[in-house]
Amino acid sequence: MQPESLLASATINLGLAFVVLSLFSILKKQPSTAPLYYARCLNRHCRVPFDPPLTFRRFTPSVSWIPHAFRVTEDEIVDSSGLDALIVIRLFKFGIKFFVVCSLMGVVLLLPVNYNGQDGPPLSYNSLDAFTISNIRMGSDRLWVHFTCLYLVSFYGLYLLYKEYYEILSRRIQRLQSIRDRPDQFTVLVRGIPQCPEHGAHSCSVDHFFSTHYPDSYCSYQMLYHGKDMEELLEQVKSTAKMIEDLRKKSVEKGHTEELPLEKKTREDFTKIASHEEKLQKLYHRIHQLQSESELKRKELAVAFVTFKSRQVASMVAQSQQHSHPLLWTTEMSPEPADVSWKNLAIPYKILPLNKIFVILAATLLTIFFSVPVTAVQGIARFEKLKKWFPPAMAIQLIPGLRSAVTGYLPSVVLNGFIYAVPFAMLGMARLSGSISKSKEELKACNMVFFFLVGNVFFLSLLSGSLLDEIGESVTHPKHFPGHLARAVSVQGDFFTTYILTDGLSGFSLEVLQPGFLLWDTIKSLTFGLGKRRGPISTLSLTFGLSQWSLWQF
Repeated sequence: MQPESLLASATINLGLAFVVLSLFSILKKQPSTAPLYYARCLNRHCRVPFDPPLTFRRFTPSVSWIPHAFRVTEDEIVDSSGLDALIVIRLFKFGIKFFVVCSLMGVVLLLPVNYNGQDGPPLSYNSLDAFTISNIRMGSDRLWVHFTCLYLVSFYGLYLLYKEYYEILSRRIQRLQSIRDRPDQFTVLVRGIPQCPEHGAHSCSVDHFFSTHYPDSYCSYQMLYHGKDMEELLEQVKSTAKMIEDLRKKSVEKGHTEELPLEKKTREDFTKIASHEEKLQKLYHRIHQLQSESELKRKELAVAFVTFKSRQVASMVAQSQQHSHPLLWTTEMSPEPADVSWKNLAIPYKILPLNKIFVILAATLLTIFFSVPVTAVQGIARFEKLKKWFPPAMAIQLIPGLRSAVTGYLPSVVLNGFIYAVPFAMLGMARLSGSISKSKEELKACNMVFFFLVGNVFFLSLLSGSLLDEIGESVTHPKHFPGHLARAVSVQGDFFTTYILTDGLSGFSLEVLQPGFLLWDTIKSLTFGLGKRRGPISTLSLTFGLSQWSLWQF
């Protein structure tokens, strides 16, 4: 890569980051975006201060929020945004600490060693390859400098990871101690419950099993049932009640318009309200029928929440095997009530391995199909080779500065654009795996995104870019292919430099702005959400929690 391409990439990304953060500083001052940027505060019914309307300060960018963000302590972050937000911020700090040391070591030690690696003039003064390990001659003792720096960086990274793990673990223990006596700490999720041979139900088996084996600590149980019919009835009740309320409001407005008493409604409105009320009573009667003992017994699932009198016993039951058959009486700690994935609990425990295999295959196929855009991106990045295989690409050189922008910025932004949709696809796959809680679904999606980034962004980009460089030489001299490939690996360093610039500057600034949720909130407020009361958006950091968390792991 030419130095002009790297400079163009850095300039474009810095400019975009400045524009996006300026736009964010303006939008966060508008009351219309409060459900997006102040969701947690609105959920707590806190007052959000805004400047008076039609003032110059409300529509001008400001940087006052940046120094204020640096002055916030960790305890304030935990109190206002929770432990997860603190962990994300500590990941940012971890990355900054690691990046500073690596940068200093690279600039002070590795760049001079690489530049003078040929014991003479470098390979090319117009290329960044002169600053990479490819400029060191074969068999040179300068490689020991690289090995030493690699060991130092690795040990420093391990030290930072150990320190972060210890501090985050201490914070988590403190958090658990401050929220004692939660119901999920005393509750165990039990699956694979066999039917009672006498009564033909799962409930009596649960009570008999745990009262026999844990007589002193067993407290109670709650069976789970098929709720599809109940959900449909509740939706019908909700819609019917809303229709009755709308008809009554129209009748009152008509009474006021015609200057008649409110009690004198038209016969047509009265008939409609009476028919809807009759339908509502039938729905209530049907719901009571579904809640009868016989109906509940018929809709029982082989799943139950079992509560114990102490956390120690609940933890012991969750971590031990209760039966010689591995698919019967399986236990694990219960998630929080708001975190339970109720639909997945209805999946039979024997089918869960098939769901997991399907998810693994789907993620693998997505990773394989993603190799097409990755290879195309590398073709754009390796412009000199691209001209040989695709001569019309030489037209880019006719416009001054366009080649630097195309080769330095376009490959990384195209790759980031494709990767932006990956977390949503992985989250959809994770929901099909049968996890018992939403947090486990998100954790599984994060793991899949991490392996996806390792496989595509690192290895596939590395191999495809190197193959494009060496494809001609590999055909004529196939025996020299391993050596050529090893030397070409270092050439991909310039692509990863521009990729990190794009993702670190433009990517993180866009995550602060949250353009996806901002666009969706705008469309919703202007179309079907027009005139409705808007509530806070609860899933503000979905993309960040999946893509960027995984990227920091990577």
